[in-house]
Amino acid sequence: MTWGEGTRAVRAGLPEPRAYEPTLPGPVFAAHYHLPGEPSGPYTYGRDENPTWTHLERAIGELEVPGGTDVETVVFASGMAAISSVLFSQLKTGDAVVLPADGYQALALVREQLAAYGIEVRTAPTGGDAQLSVLGGARLLWIETPSNPGLDVCDVRRLVAAAREEGALVAVDNTLATPLGQRPLELGADFSVASGTKGLTGHGDILLGHVACRDASLAGSVRRWRKIAGAIPGPMEAWLAHRSLATLQLRVDRQCATALALAEALAARTDVSGLRYPGLAGDPSHKVAAGQMRRFGSVVSFVLPDRARAERFLEALRLVDDATSFGGVRSTAERRGRWGGDAVPEGFVRFSVGAEDAEDLVADVLRALDEVR
Repeated sequence: MTWGEGTRAVRAGLPEPRAYEPTLPGPVFAAHYHLPGEPSGPYTYGRDENPTWTHLERAIGELEVPGGTDVETVVFASGMAAISSVLFSQLKTGDAVVLPADGYQALALVREQLAAYGIEVRTAPTGGDAQLSVLGGARLLWIETPSNPGLDVCDVRRLVAAAREEGALVAVDNTLATPLGQRPLELGADFSVASGTKGLTGHGDILLGHVACRDASLAGSVRRWRKIAGAIPGPMEAWLAHRSLATLQLRVDRQCATALALAEALAARTDVSGLRYPGLAGDPSHKVAAGQMRRFGSVVSFVLPDRARAERFLEALRLVDDATSFGGVRSTAERRGRWGGDAVPEGFVRFSVGAEDAEDLVADVLRALDEVR
């Protein structure tokens, strides 16, 4: 049967019901398993597989490709572990990789390590599909759309088509969108990668990542890298993540609706510049985003006149925590320039919309802006 997204999120990855057993089995804490004779069963050692991971991986796969029987998902201890698994399992000395110049801050560290391994690293901005200009002869194209923190969007289908002509693989960092906002594998990508730390689990209490593929050999190489690196999630984290998926659609719908309301309110302010939210009709990325996204995410970015104004604004907020990361049920915001790794103005604010009442959150933001004028 064809289920709606809310139903799918609630039911995803659950085992067949058994009398007197829980709907979602508890976490399995095991380093080893009973293993008589030849090791032919699915679970042999705790670094390789775990039943709790299996339920979660199936659940995420159902969200990444609803109804798909060919999708394989591999979960990791963090989003960076998931990112690293694709890059380091697919690239070797002499290969070229194309990364976004405006992507997640930690990609700078990845670039250094790739270069140290003799891999050519090319970069170009996300907006305007600029990565096309440096794609020739590359082994792998890494896309981040919407980009973090600038919220630019690129045309995934167009980039995938160009990559195919070059014989390149395509990976999409889907962290900002989540599978409910965008499905990279259905847009033609080879890998859908995300940090489950953010919107997927949504409570700011789990570090997690995943990679989803439709090609079994690619999934196998990613899984092999996880085994080699030992970048495995704890059973408790995996169980909590699976539990959190049940509310994904509820959370994402609320957050996206409120994010749009906040962006519309900020658009009317003369003391705010550089406003970005792909769901705004006037946003530079809206047309492309509307062609490939079903929801536009929970993150809004904007610029206040200077560092001091931004910091006073953050201090004046009552319903918003000054914290990094995004996608949680409690709204957070930060002056992104404090980390020093993003090419953003000193007054740049990345705002992650939570699940508070829209009226309350918008009122709090507007009040804080008025107070610091």
